[in-house]
Amino acid sequence: MPYTSDLVDELNTLIRFDLTCNQLGVKVHKSADAAVIAATSRLYGKGLLTQVDGGYLTSLGRTAAEHAQAALALLTEGAALTIHSPDLSRPAAQP
Repeated sequence: MPYTSDLVDELNTLIRFDLTCNQLGVKVHKSADAAVIAATSRLYGKGLLTQVDGGYLTSLGRTAAEHAQAALALLTEGAALTIHSPDLSRPAAQP
């Protein structure tokens, strides 16, 4: 199943949280983009945020944010290049 625009908006919301401190939350103002407001509301409905307009990450929300931020790092910072991959230029060893 590909990412929908709603899921992308939710992922973009999750990566805004600073995971170095549990005391930092996010407040989405009424003047924010409608997609951001809707994404925040959906995350609250899924039990990932403490308030409909942001607040803090729940335990499940923190896990989701950690995974979202890790995926973003892998895809944008070249961290995926450090993962061992087989050398496809050599024939596979025969048992």
